Amino acid sequence: MKDNQETPERKRERLRQQELKSNPTGNMNDAYNRTNSGNLADLVGSLGWKGMRVLILVIVIAFIIISLYFK
Repeated sequence: MKDNQETPERKRERLRQQELKSNPTGNMNDAYNRTNSGNLADLVGSLGWKGMRVLILVIVIAFIIISLYFK
């Protein structure tokens, strides 16, 4: 194969990286709806850093609201 042609594996990885950059929180829905998974490691692994920050922020805010509600 010529050097300037992209292999299918590299093309898939390039497209996946572009999707991660353009829509980091959309991956949460993809990870949640996977049929063969269901554990937190798959969810966190697919989120990336930006999505993980959002998830942690949501958990912290929910914890604060719940702790204030039950005081």
